[in-house]
Amino acid sequence: MKNNVKVLVIDDDASMNKDLEKYFSSHEVIKVVACKNNGEEGLSYLINNINDVDVIVMDLILPKMDGLYFLSEMKSRNINKSVIVTTSFKDEHILEDSKSYGITYYMLKPINFASLENRILAAQISHLSNQGNFAYEKTLTDLLHNLGIPSHVRGYQYIKEGVQIVYNDKNMISYITKDVYPEIAKKFSTTPTRVERAIRHAIEISWNRGDLSLMESIFGNSININRDKPTNAEYLATIADKLKVDGKLIYN
Repeated sequence: MKNNVKVLVIDDDASMNKDLEKYFSSHEVIKVVACKNNGEEGLSYLINNINDVDVIVMDLILPKMDGLYFLSEMKSRNINKSVIVTTSFKDEHILEDSKSYGITYYMLKPINFASLENRILAAQISHLSNQGNFAYEKTLTDLLHNLGIPSHVRGYQYIKEGVQIVYNDKNMISYITKDVYPEIAKKFSTTPTRVERAIRHAIEISWNRGDLSLMESIFGNSININRDKPTNAEYLATIADKLKVDGKLIYN
């Protein structure tokens, strides 16, 4: 059974709010529970409906109570919710201040609703994972083990990190050499070249010792399992897509 990710929108752009509600009106997972056009109403709704809000999508420039004050009120009241800031305001000092309150994502207007959709799902997954209530980590670990990649292989951790990057932003797979490898390398204090080689080696191990029926079910539609191993990019993207589809069934 799929439960909704409940979203509170706080923005004084009535037209955008209307379009956003329409976009998500038939979404299988995301539900816009309320749209408020100023910070005071947004905070009041949040406080009175604390268990009915999972993700907050808000502008920083708001009537009555601005976004930074709203965030400070959340912090002082120990309200722990994922926050996605969507704004056309580009003052670097203000943006840095907002980041200090632990916002999950920052998106410049005009926003693409499909991108916002991905951010909302990723924000909820990240939040629940941090709370220990989401099976993402265990699901990915079990999946890689069943695909034949032992945890002591160096590429195992690189693949896990790469899948997370692609899961959060599917467009990153188009920049695997330019962005994904360097990001993984930075985290593990190594080089992008070593990351690429380690992931390729781990995939070779997977292809030789993994669960064939599982590999066929995951990669069969995109890869001829009897002939070619997937590329690093194909492997990461396919695993991320698998988790994203399955993840919609695991919300608690």
